Amino acid sequence: MPRQSRDVVFVDGVRTPFGKAGSLYSETRADDLVVSCIRALLRRHPELPPERVDEVAIAATTQTGDQGLTIGRTAALLAGLPRSVPGYAIDRMCAGAMTAVTTTASGIAFGAYDVTIAGGVEHMGRHPMGEGIDPNPRIVAERLVDPSALVMGSTAENLHDRFPGISRQRADEFAAQSQQRVASAYAQGVIQESLVPIATRSAELGWGLATADEPPRPGTTVEALAQLRTPFRSHGRVTAGNAAGLNDGATACLLAAESVAEELGLPAAMRLVSYGFAGVEPEVMGVGPIPSTEKALRSAGLEMSDIGAIEINEAFAVQVLAFLDHFGLDPASDRINPYGGAIALGHPLASSGVRLMIHLARQFREHPEIRYGLTTMCIGLGMGGTLIWENPHHTEGADK
Repeated sequence: MPRQSRDVVFVDGVRTPFGKAGSLYSETRADDLVVSCIRALLRRHPELPPERVDEVAIAATTQTGDQGLTIGRTAALLAGLPRSVPGYAIDRMCAGAMTAVTTTASGIAFGAYDVTIAGGVEHMGRHPMGEGIDPNPRIVAERLVDPSALVMGSTAENLHDRFPGISRQRADEFAAQSQQRVASAYAQGVIQESLVPIATRSAELGWGLATADEPPRPGTTVEALAQLRTPFRSHGRVTAGNAAGLNDGATACLLAAESVAEELGLPAAMRLVSYGFAGVEPEVMGVGPIPSTEKALRSAGLEMSDIGAIEINEAFAVQVLAFLDHFGLDPASDRINPYGGAIALGHPLASSGVRLMIHLARQFREHPEIRYGLTTMCIGLGMGGTLIWENPHHTEGADK
């Protein structure tokens, strides 16, 4: 008999505070970061019997050392889940956690799983981006890609070249807005509700407790950003101020079939509608969210005008602005990254997809008038990923 597809819901998501690479978590293992997130999810949802978790998918871009050894399985064991719960690792660079969600959500829709845990971790202080890689020389020798495609900051400069209307001034203005929005979200207690306190240790300072993100720079101004150097190109436009930093952190979320969530008494924060991944020229990887979003919209039978809330990863300000310009969206809109984004909070590569979902779920809760939202991000080597979600709190007859 043909299988009937099931609706999939995002139940809840948590994350560690994000640290600057090699700073806050310099003596903390990457796998311990994600284990803390899994344990927090289980504590937050005692109504979920641990043996009902069918799969644990954890992403890491640099799968070596304490981010290797099939981290989804080892994290499940370390978190105290029953040994009957399997797990695996995923790598789609920045969209690792996003892919962990889409992969296990597809399994839920198909009926292979009822409940899954998906997330990601990146300890860029311990495992710098590109550590241990050996790119096939034919990639450059046969001109499959321009060498700049292998340096993310250079791809952002290339994007400025392609879209000359996106000036450094505009990029700096967007970056300052991100910092201001994060500061405001902290002041309102928005960010803290999803953070898992992490015990830290330092040879100099001893034991501590991480309870807030380390990267934000409250009070950042456009004038101050204008003074920063451009490390990827002389007289360029990409700076440490209008790009995400190098960070350490982890995320995890609970997904379930909607019928199973109802059976177990699990809340439904969002309902997955569709998703899409797309490839673009690696030299301008930042445009990836444009075709992936168009693909996800087509699959859902929706238009951008139907989308009332957007969480887009801020790898670089120019990448976000290219996306918003393409769809005719206002960067100052309070429905686009209203709590700030990666430029201020940080971007521990493979973990960031779930952080976007956590923020979108909060938008849905605060705005029942919004029916549809999306999470999207650019991905190294020329890709984009987009998920479209429906608000289960939507008020019938509202505008969106």
